Amino acid sequence: MAEAEKGETTPHGIDMSQKKRVRADAQRNEDAVLEAAKEIFAKSGVDAPVREISAKAGVGVGTLYRRFPKRSDLVAAVFRREVDACTAEADTLAANNTPGDALILWLRRYTAFLTTKRGLASALHSGDPAFDALPAYFRANFEPALETLLNAAVNAGEIRAGIAPFDLLRAIGNLSVAADADGADHTRRMVDLLIDGLRYRPASPAK
Repeated sequence: MAEAEKGETTPHGIDMSQKKRVRADAQRNEDAVLEAAKEIFAKSGVDAPVREISAKAGVGVGTLYRRFPKRSDLVAAVFRREVDACTAEADTLAANNTPGDALILWLRRYTAFLTTKRGLASALHSGDPAFDALPAYFRANFEPALETLLNAAVNAGEIRAGIAPFDLLRAIGNLSVAADADGADHTRRMVDLLIDGLRYRPASPAK
């Protein structure tokens, strides 16, 4: 009985429960690093000191470098994690709001995603191979999420038809490049104007 309580082992005598604990600890460390990096990148840009990120995450610098050997690896991982979170929110919003409101809320969420990625645009064009797959990752996640929201809102008669998801993503991206102190507020105002232009309005009867 005592032997059975030690946990399941592989044929080579490896304690599986211990391996699972190690993996869980490693995952918690990675999540902490990515969350800390996200917050610090939003405040200070993607060139923020790695020691500041590791300190905020509560892990050693060596732990951070073992998982992300280059800064670009960390930046790319933060980007993918944020793309995943923003994409997943489309389903949550759709389940809890009318189609039109879900679309508007998600477009504002997407705008916030763009405006908090200070320095990412220049990083993506730096030529580092760690960033090569990110534009495709961006489109592969955001376009289907937005297309689903758009179709639902069109079918509900809340927005006009014929809007290409990528055109809308690009339009908001172009509005998000303002770099002055009023950049984020300006972007939000302009995106609200863009959203207003999406709303369906029946044609006025001819006089």
